[in-house]
Amino acid sequence: MSVLLTGEQRKPFSGSQTARWLLAGGLPLMVVAVGIAALGIGRYSVPPEQVYRILLATVLPIEPTWSETDARVVILLRGPRVILSMLVGGGLALSGAVLQGVFRNPLVGPQILGVSSGAAFGGALAILFGLGWVFLVGSALACGILALVIVYAMSLVDGRTPILMLVLAGVVTSAFFTALVSVLTYVADPYSRLPAIVFWLMGSLATATYPRVVPAALPVLIGGGLILLLRWRLNILSLGEEEAAALGVRVQPLRWLLLVAVAAIVAGAVAVSGVVGWVGLVVPHLARMWVGPDHRVLLPVTLLLGAAYLTIIDTLARSLTPAEIPLGILTALVGAPVFFVLLRRTRGRGWVDA
Repeated sequence: MSVLLTGEQRKPFSGSQTARWLLAGGLPLMVVAVGIAALGIGRYSVPPEQVYRILLATVLPIEPTWSETDARVVILLRGPRVILSMLVGGGLALSGAVLQGVFRNPLVGPQILGVSSGAAFGGALAILFGLGWVFLVGSALACGILALVIVYAMSLVDGRTPILMLVLAGVVTSAFFTALVSVLTYVADPYSRLPAIVFWLMGSLATATYPRVVPAALPVLIGGGLILLLRWRLNILSLGEEEAAALGVRVQPLRWLLLVAVAAIVAGAVAVSGVVGWVGLVVPHLARMWVGPDHRVLLPVTLLLGAAYLTIIDTLARSLTPAEIPLGILTALVGAPVFFVLLRRTRGRGWVDA
């Protein structure tokens, strides 16, 4: 497989490579630990050992050592929120890593296709007309996919979609849907609809319930599973169109299959959480510094890191102040400095291990 990687990609890790691989292998345990901690942390705290026993009691007959309130807080209130934060964080991080590989640009994020802006417009439109949560999710998903169709139509040149045209079409589509969102906020009732739209656009998992897990789980699991199955082909695609075609890869169908999977993941995430930025930009960089640019390893690590990262951020968002901090604000406040540090450590060489 080494013949499929560039000279930079074959560059050995600095430091202890064995230690990094051992840490990467322990990532699933870290994600589980983060989830258990998040279930116990909050205004009403539950000790980690009790959280563990409560979860275990859902499948095994265990004598209760906890109160009914503890169980309700862990299972009914925080359970769906932690699941959603892991799905959304993992999905957005995985999408960012895929797009960076497809576009061969470490500064690309999920917003580049305009899917986030399209889904945001769909959700804001549903809120404006006072539609229910099911319509909000459906509208966000539909408009997110519509944004991808528009990008495809704009970037199509002689039956092909060059990378530059894809990027430009994504920028134009994103700007267009952002302007439409601004129109909706302008005409919305300032006493009822406008606050709801603004709060939703800033990102939040405060309304998480188990029924709301399904719209995020389906696109993330289906799209993410497809991406992980194709991750070795992404190594070839990241070499460039001509090199990939010379190795027997059908570049256009593969690229669009990956982009459709990414669009489904991002639209599903935005539908349940609002617009949450920086996750798809920061986490792939962190994972690439850790395990290198080989997508066979990079994508699973990015998925798990993203799940843990957004779960930690969401726990902080609901625990730091009496009034919950919007998730999008906190990811930007944390993500921007972290991304600056990562850029400094890599000296701007986003693809090379620091």
